[in-house]
Amino acid sequence: MEKRTLLVDLNERAYPIHIGAGLLSQTPALLQEANIKVSQKLFLITDAHVAQHYLKPLQLLLEQAGYQVFSHIVVAGEKAKQFAVYEEVMTAAIEAGLDRKSVVLALGGGVVGDLAGFVAATYMRGIDFVQIPTSLLAHDSSVGGKVAINHRLGKNLIGAFHQPLMVIYDVDTLQTLPRREISAGFAEVIKHGLISDEGFVGWLEEHAKGLMELDAKLVSEAIYRGCAVKAAVVAKDETEQDIRMTLNVGHTFGHAFEALTGYGQLNHGEAISIGMVLAARYAESIGMSPEGVAKRTKRVLAAFGLPTQWPKELHPEDVLRAMHLDKKGVAGTLTLVLPTSMEHVEIVPRVKEEDVLRFMSEEWEESQK
Repeated sequence: MEKRTLLVDLNERAYPIHIGAGLLSQTPALLQEANIKVSQKLFLITDAHVAQHYLKPLQLLLEQAGYQVFSHIVVAGEKAKQFAVYEEVMTAAIEAGLDRKSVVLALGGGVVGDLAGFVAATYMRGIDFVQIPTSLLAHDSSVGGKVAINHRLGKNLIGAFHQPLMVIYDVDTLQTLPRREISAGFAEVIKHGLISDEGFVGWLEEHAKGLMELDAKLVSEAIYRGCAVKAAVVAKDETEQDIRMTLNVGHTFGHAFEALTGYGQLNHGEAISIGMVLAARYAESIGMSPEGVAKRTKRVLAAFGLPTQWPKELHPEDVLRAMHLDKKGVAGTLTLVLPTSMEHVEIVPRVKEEDVLRFMSEEWEESQK
């Protein structure tokens, strides 16, 4: 399978997204194409799960190409995005003697990319980094330069905008993912269709079986089309002042669910899946979206084994409080991203809290039956 490349067009900071099979073995050559010299120290950050499969082979390849490589393994999962782990990684970077010419390599899923990117953004006031995603969810998070760690009160509240030098997406790495992570990853792929391309949504639903079986050709196409949507949006609004917020459809609900369940019971994709269905149902309830959008959204997500119902243990009042930590809100008000069709969403500022609470209470009551 040939490598396909997209460009995130940010003028002088434009960078490529390379997608294809077997790209890990091409990493040294791709770094050299990006003018990363062997004199520059590399700091490879990964997690305990990914390290078992890819750390030693990649580090050996880089060292054979002449690079000096330091590596650090963090705990797997969302708990890696906390202050203590961030400090641990920063300490390792300092002890490795990294300087302002050094480059961080983020080898892993979205959590590793967020953490490693934030380390790169803040080490010596910012050094370069490369995203090497190994999960489906990371096809979204690895593109666009949003990097962050969590606070116990909310997700991604401590972060920066720091664009990578490039993204190297080897689809072969997806073969080691557990089925739940594969399913969760498609939530963000589906999201990209829901905000801009109903035809893509239909294609995903039609090929759900083959995609869940990780058919290489289908998965590469899905990732390419999803990344193309993300790249186009980021090029128009890098720092999320307006249109980039549309990429957060379902996230105001979803991030609240993640925070309230301790970043573990529901993974990111599962929480966002439920959030997208709720966004569609709320849009229908206020007449913003035609009837049927929520039903079809639910059907597509269910085809990938994703949850679509309100988490019955979460009370609406608690969810509303957690939603106020959402970064789209202004002056203490709620902002939601809501669908108007199967391929368009709109940003709705200053949503009435009482209306949202009433809607969520109805959803919660339905979940108790």
